[in-house]
Amino acid sequence: MTSPNTLTQTAHQRSFGGWQDVYQHSSEVLDCDMNLAVYLPPQAETQSCPVVYWLSGLTCTEQNFITKAGAQQYAAQHGVILIAPDTSPRGCNLPGEDDSYDLGSGAGFYLNATQEPWAKHYRMYDYVVEELPGAITANFPILATHQGIMGHSMGGYGALMIALRNPGRFKSVSAFAPIVVPSQVPWGKKAFTHYLGSNMTDWLAYDPTHLVKAAPERLPILIDQGDADSFLKEQLQPQLFAAACEAVNHPLTLRMQPGYDHSYYFIASFIGDHLAHHAAALTS
Repeated sequence: MTSPNTLTQTAHQRSFGGWQDVYQHSSEVLDCDMNLAVYLPPQAETQSCPVVYWLSGLTCTEQNFITKAGAQQYAAQHGVILIAPDTSPRGCNLPGEDDSYDLGSGAGFYLNATQEPWAKHYRMYDYVVEELPGAITANFPILATHQGIMGHSMGGYGALMIALRNPGRFKSVSAFAPIVVPSQVPWGKKAFTHYLGSNMTDWLAYDPTHLVKAAPERLPILIDQGDADSFLKEQLQPQLFAAACEAVNHPLTLRMQPGYDHSYYFIASFIGDHLAHHAAALTS
């Protein structure tokens, strides 16, 4: 296996004066090849730039965000590099990895699995927190001390969870329709049971609503949530996260957007606001 820092370019398109690229590399952490998307704004040709990591939701790959969100124009405006990894290992030939949309392929849940058959490959937490940033730092002109993280649905949960577990790592965090309390909703319960086992105490280490109660850092959080989202009541329940933030005075802006659903039409409508939120923190 080649070094995780060795990136092979598989796509290269001009976009808003910068470049939307896709790369493949060999992940030691996940023990498979992974795809990742990188948008380099025009400013990156002459200087180091802040970086924002985007984590996608269930069933997604690195392609969904770069083709549907319309983020490149705002990244170019603010001079921000965007990184969008895949959402899970691929092609590991594990039993059950392709049986359902909410477990296995496309559903890595950004944690480190401890249960078989997942434990060897499904270590997306270590991939996103350690290995991927190492590869990005080795290959692109980023300001390593100026990083943000955001995501959608499962990826919104991942962004919140990772930011809360790594105080001082990020200067900004935001989410679209995140799964804020995975230990209490069907999507999270299924994933946590299979990946982490039946001990619910182990689940709480990956639950943003639990983590925010003891967060040592008061990093301001922006969340957009459509009020016409079909998953709102059963799977998302942002009011529980809002209550946890209020209880400890953690800064949260929760915007309920009238008429918006869970789709990329929703994300594209407000991605400019989110990148402005990140840019304000990353360029200050």
